[in-house]
Order: sequence, then C-alpha cells, then structure tokens
Amino acid sequence: MTLVDNLKQLSIDMRDWRQHLHQFPETAFEETKTAKFIADKLASFGLEVHQGLGKTGVVATLSVGNSNKKIALRADMDALFIQEQNTFSYRSSHDGKMHACGHDGHSAMLLGAARYLSEHRNFNGTVYFIFQPAEEGRAGAKQMIDDGLFEQFPADFVFGMHNFPDIPAGHFAVKAGAMMASSDCFEITITGKATHAAIPHLGNDPIVVSAQLINALQTIVSRTIDPADCAVVSITQIHAGNTWNAIPESVVLRGTFRSFNKNVKTLIVHKITQLVTTICAAFEVSAVIQFNPENEGYPVTFNTEAETAMALRAAQAIAGVNCVNEQPTPSMGAEDFSFMLQEKPGCYIWIGNGSSANSCLLHNPHYDFNDEILPIGAAYWIKLVELNLV
Repeated sequence: MTLVDNLKQLSIDMRDWRQHLHQFPETAFEETKTAKFIADKLASFGLEVHQGLGKTGVVATLSVGNSNKKIALRADMDALFIQEQNTFSYRSSHDGKMHACGHDGHSAMLLGAARYLSEHRNFNGTVYFIFQPAEEGRAGAKQMIDDGLFEQFPADFVFGMHNFPDIPAGHFAVKAGAMMASSDCFEITITGKATHAAIPHLGNDPIVVSAQLINALQTIVSRTIDPADCAVVSITQIHAGNTWNAIPESVVLRGTFRSFNKNVKTLIVHKITQLVTTICAAFEVSAVIQFNPENEGYPVTFNTEAETAMALRAAQAIAGVNCVNEQPTPSMGAEDFSFMLQEKPGCYIWIGNGSSANSCLLHNPHYDFNDEILPIGAAYWIKLVELNLV
C-alpha cells in the first residue's frame, strides 16, 4: 500500500478543512480567522505554534530526534478579490472574495502533512510549517522575512508548492533554475489640456496620446528584447474621462512587465521610460511614470540545484518517474515565494490540478481546487521530509 493510500482517512479531513477555508476566504493581511483555524489545528496536532509574523502568518515547529537539520515547508493562505460564480455548497460566503488560486488547498495539504508527521515521526530533525499571508500581490513572504522569519526559524532550505491546472492530477513538474518570472508594475499619468469634445483643437487630448503610447509599448518585446529571452509587457488598466462630450485633462495607464533576468528587466524599464518621454514630448503633454507604486515587485522564482534534486526525488517517490516533468516551460506568472528563495536555497514545485475545462483556470471565478490531489500533495510533503531529514 502506498503512502497516498495510507492517507485515505486523512484525505477526508483535508477535504473538510479545504472546503471550510474555501467558504470563508480572506484577502491579504486580513487572514485572521484563517490563521486561527490553521493555528488551532496545528496546536491540536501537538506542534509548537507561533503567530504574528507578516501580521497574520503562522509558523509551527516539529522536532524529532537529535539532528540539527532543519527544513521549511510553505503554503499560502490568502484569497483574491474575485466574485465567485460557482454554486456548490461551500462556495464563498464573502461577497467579492474567493479562493480562486487554490491557496485553500495548499493550506489543507500542509496541514495534513503536519498531522501525519506529528503522528508518525519517521524523520530526524526539525520541520517548520510556514502558512504565509498575502501572496497575491502584497509580498507577504517578504513581510514575514522582514519580521524575522528565518532568524526565529533558521531553516537550512525552504520548499513551496502550487497547484497547476492542465497538469494531470497525480503529476508534478519541477526544474532547477527559473520556474516563474519576475513581476513589476507601472503607472503612467499623461496630462494634457481638457476641452469640449466638439473643439479638440483648443485642447491637448491625452487619450490620443495614450493610444499611441499603448501601441508603442507593445514593440518593446517584439523589437527590443532578444527573441531568445522571454518577456511580457501588458497594459491592464486605462482610466480617463467621465462624460460623453468632454476631452479629459489626464489619462492613467497601468500595467505589468515580466522577465527571467535582471538585464531584460532593466532594458524594459529603460524603454518604457524612453517611449513615454519621447511620445509625450512629441504631443506636448506631460507624463509621470511610477514603477511598482504600491508594492515592491517580485523577483524571479529560482530553484537551486541540490534542493531541486531533493524535491524531484520526493515527487518521483510519490507519483513515479513517468509522472514528473523535469523540464516544464517556466511560467510568466510570478510568486512571492521567490523572496524566500533569495534567503535560503530551496525549490518550488507544481502539482497537477487536472483539466482546466469549464473555466477551472487560476484566478477565474469558476475555479475550484481539486480535492482528489490533496493526499498526493500531502504525501509529497511527507516524503520530502522523510527522505531528507534522516
């Protein structure tokens, strides 16, 4: 009987925990009830529990034997500002908020692993179970680090996991090097001269300028970045005007850019600045550019070689060699687990969530975590500990 089979009863509990968390989603740095639920479960398993890092973060400690080796396992807890459109019984009860990225499942899998490891204690060393707030754009990982995470819990290495739709359920994907891109945001405020829409020649139309600029920004990747490098520049917000018959004074454009190395990131910043400056000067309007105006951007999620080998060994032990993709295409999505990987060697792995049919994509209002993979994810965590704390 496999470890996954042995987790059958625990799977029922993990499903209940996951669906409870799904029903009561909380967003960045407001995960107070989520944190209490998780902390209470961890305490009931007999673990030493600490709360408060990163405002709502939870860290539990389990030590067995006499080894000085220490491993940290991380799950994220926060939900998204999305109105859920599912109709099942455990759908979100909080208007405008839902677990549309599977953090409810991540937390449930790590809780399951914590309970199993506490009961069986088939390892030698210390495990830190990190339940992190505010992954979704608010850099909760960095906040926990700044609050002393690795000073208080001095792990030798750190591991993270995220579900991934369209990777088959029961499969994993992992590689050394870049797994996910860096993420940065920008805000461009273009200021012209407001006027009546019927007499545009007496004003200076920032909307026309913004249209020219949006098209120009799309040439950065296609005509500036080496085709061998990956990059994305996307405009995601346009705000201007409030009536039919007036040209507004200003336009605000917001967007994001992604890449896998610092040189490309630096080049994108330079080209955005250059295009904004020259195009706005040509149209005789002014512009202000802010990069990452609300929060620090996320660095590249970069897996270290030795720790990737550790993760690969555990994943293959659970899923089999043929069910682990060792050369996945890196994602242009971003992850604040990258901040932890800047502090400690470690590895970030994807676990298959199954088909994305019926809009079951991440950050989609119809998304739901696949409860069938709960024992697979928990088994991966357990095997990772048992193989590497000996």
